[in-house]
Amino acid sequence: MELLLEGKLNEYLHDIDEECHEMLDRIVEKMKEKQDVTEQLKAENQMLWVGKMNNIIACAEAVVVREVVYV
Repeated sequence: MELLLEGKLNEYLHDIDEECHEMLDRIVEKMKEKQDVTEQLKAENQMLWVGKMNNIIACAEAVVVREVVYV
């Protein structure tokens, strides 16, 4: 409420949004490396690549929400 009254709420939310996106990108890249999800896999077996990427993104989003949003 304090941020809203001071006119700083939008700026704060924008900063949190940027932090979440940056964290999500870092986590996705790390998970792709650990699970060997590469451009070569994408070229050879697109369905497997899509499935793995969907799983990685869902897990990364859960981590970001837990670590940033609900803290």
